[in-house]
Amino acid sequence: MARLVVAINPTASFGKARDAGAVAVESLRAAGHEVRSLVAPTWAVLADRAREELETGPDALVVVGGDGMVHLGAGLVAGTEVPLALIPTGTGNDLAINAGIPRHDVHAAVSSFLDALERGPSVVDTAIASWREGDRLVTRRVVGSVSCGFDAIVNERANHMRFPKGASRYTLAIVRELARLRPLEYRITHDGGVIEQRGILVSVANNRSLGGGMMIAPEASMVDGMLDLFLVDPLSRAEFLRIYPRVFAGTHVSDPRVHIIRTRNATVESDGIVAYADGERLGPLPIDVSVDAGSLRFYGRVPGMPPLALPGVSVS
Repeated sequence: MARLVVAINPTASFGKARDAGAVAVESLRAAGHEVRSLVAPTWAVLADRAREELETGPDALVVVGGDGMVHLGAGLVAGTEVPLALIPTGTGNDLAINAGIPRHDVHAAVSSFLDALERGPSVVDTAIASWREGDRLVTRRVVGSVSCGFDAIVNERANHMRFPKGASRYTLAIVRELARLRPLEYRITHDGGVIEQRGILVSVANNRSLGGGMMIAPEASMVDGMLDLFLVDPLSRAEFLRIYPRVFAGTHVSDPRVHIIRTRNATVESDGIVAYADGERLGPLPIDVSVDAGSLRFYGRVPGMPPLALPGVSVS
């Protein structure tokens, strides 16, 4: 019998995700485990309650939700002996996509976790993002990637939209921001030097995908102690629309205007951009992102995933 703390997304109030937490808790208890279920009105209150429970030394923290809940959970347990587990019910679910965890099927996800519980957790990398808000230095744990370009702008717009719900809100935000698409001036410092150029998309990736399966860095690994800096040169709207569908297959990296640089640290500077990570709002650029190798114990198949062998991939 394992002692499990289950934290449930406080914003899952529509669709099948609304009852996912209760179903997951019931299934885990039926499997014979001791479960402490955490439900809170806000993310901040949920995080506080989870911290209190983690002081009792549970065998795992299980989060029910999407990449935002992964973001919250990793921030609580990375660097500790408590593993993180995921029952994915969110919109993007990029960690679940890349870790082989069934999505939008609570019973299948619980079964996958119970199998992993018998095998033991994997050890994966995370990243630490830091930026300044006035005189205060803010840091946040990141599992997937830090977005600093067009995708961050889209996230910022989507966050201010009340309708529609779910993935369609993100799609509508893309359509609206495409009308204003323009390159931005960037200064990016990485292990190999400094890049000063205009760009459309800039992300610092620990995981392969973002936004529900957009394979921005198809050879990124969560177990290599490195990050993949993803940079796309200026594109017109027509050029962007031609290359965008290729991102879902990861074949966009064969385009000479797409650059991937492997690094342990990256500092991204540009005016007027708010960075996002794991779908969550961070803060204004400049932002520093550093890998924290082997910092998270995780119930998933991430270490066993072979890199994608895609034609035309150029990694420097």
